[in-house]
Amino acid sequence: MDNYAIADNFSLLAKLMDIHGENSFKTKSYSSAAFTIEKLPMELSALPHDKIFSIKGIGETIGKKIIEQLQLGSLPLLDEYLQKTPPGIIEMLNIKGIGPKKISTIWKELEIESLGELLYACNENRLTLYKGFGEKTQQNVKEAIEFYLSNQGSYLYAQTEAFADAISNKLKEAFTSYNFLPTGDYRKHSEIISKLEWVTNAPANVLNDYFLQHNYQPVAQHDEQVSYKGEENLELMFYISTDNIYLKQFITSSSEAFLTEWIEQGAFDKQKQYASEEEIFTDAGAAFVPAYLREKSTAVAWAKADQLPSVIQEEDITSVIHSHSKWSDGANTLEEMAKGAMAKGLQYLVISDHSKTAFYANGLTEERLASQHAEIDELNKKLTPFKIFKSIESDILNDGSLDYADDVLATFDLVIASVHSNLKMSEEKAMTRLLKAIENPYTSILGHMTGRLLLSRNGYPVDHKKIIEACAANDVVIELNAHPRRLDIDWRWIDYALEKNVLISIDPDAHSVDGFADIKYGVLAAQKAGLTKASNLSSFSLPEFEVFIAKQKAKRK
Repeated sequence: MDNYAIADNFSLLAKLMDIHGENSFKTKSYSSAAFTIEKLPMELSALPHDKIFSIKGIGETIGKKIIEQLQLGSLPLLDEYLQKTPPGIIEMLNIKGIGPKKISTIWKELEIESLGELLYACNENRLTLYKGFGEKTQQNVKEAIEFYLSNQGSYLYAQTEAFADAISNKLKEAFTSYNFLPTGDYRKHSEIISKLEWVTNAPANVLNDYFLQHNYQPVAQHDEQVSYKGEENLELMFYISTDNIYLKQFITSSSEAFLTEWIEQGAFDKQKQYASEEEIFTDAGAAFVPAYLREKSTAVAWAKADQLPSVIQEEDITSVIHSHSKWSDGANTLEEMAKGAMAKGLQYLVISDHSKTAFYANGLTEERLASQHAEIDELNKKLTPFKIFKSIESDILNDGSLDYADDVLATFDLVIASVHSNLKMSEEKAMTRLLKAIENPYTSILGHMTGRLLLSRNGYPVDHKKIIEACAANDVVIELNAHPRRLDIDWRWIDYALEKNVLISIDPDAHSVDGFADIKYGVLAAQKAGLTKASNLSSFSLPEFEVFIAKQKAKRK
């Protein structure tokens, strides 16, 4: 091992010990050793072991650990700390603006263990509730994480949207003689995007000339497929098809399951020159299936029978259900949230700030709840016919109970029940906890079912079918949390919910007026599942929603 590797080990050890709250004298000794070793004019590996102890700044403890590394090629004490530190916590050391002390607070007090979770917490203004984290620090951390994640190669759909549009426009301007048809995961509204894809009739050499001139690096070069990466670190892939461009678009915009079923149904002619993708469906005697519905094989039967669902559109959303204000961890006042919803032409707002157990999010005590409800009453008089409904995002506690007494829960128009803490559960534990909450007569909506954060945290394991069946039996709505980092419930289970007559609610989980825009991403995910307006709670008109509320209150008796 050279001096730099040994110094790096000591430096990392000092940081990890700081994160774990170890004695500051010890951590400083390792940090100082790292600094000393980095500046040495000679290599430690070239010295007799006894000479190492005579170096100024190297005592007996540090000297022994240097010799350990020279003999073993590693530092056992560092390995111990690495084993007991979550990988996401170690990764936080790459983020400018948060040192070991702040990382310790993030881990131990906020119970955050990954960069994605930390970014989500920044978006919900949670860091500002802790000592040492002001608004400026939170914004700096947010920007540093976004920069870091942008170099990892996989992105949320929402993160790629502006870039995808810009690249498509540049291609049209630069290649006026050729076609570029969007395809692949982006066209299918996939949650995670690792590359943007097009089908083109532009020759490979023409594409190469353009992208090399614009500082893109080749990733793959084949006769029928080329790809490039630029400073954005998102792969741009092009399927080259000079004679059957629309058939190629159809194939690359369809899942394997859909395509296999399509071929088995005999609805395929590889030899025909199609003038459009729509013609492929017309020729097969089928209704056109948008790319986002070409995931499951069942869509083929729908198309053949002309029974495709009239999927939900963004304009079908009539309300904001699940939103937070300054009463807990939101960025806007209650009135600002209401007026923001009114400005979007929405009919009502369900305000669902965090409950008292959510101390990390300034959760509402019973006394503060009474004050909030009084403000809602005043605003409803002022803003009529627009209406604000009294709700709460109640934490599901470890035993599955909600964190208010029944007489307090009875003061809400509806209750969103969500898990926010102790997420490392076995399926048995998660199911016991969730099922008890679903069976609580005060639960109206099950919030973000698995607690997942895309690209950051896998959700706790659940039996989706049992959860959906329990919601059906207890008249509980399942949220499709529209935040692009959640999109939870996973769209792949929505069709089973619809089969069981369970309502879905596309909710932005908005912590600011700007957060209302996330509804769009919930709609895009819901479209993949074939969700219709009629099956979405946040599409109910105000009178329809009031009937829903009346039924929810009736089930409590």
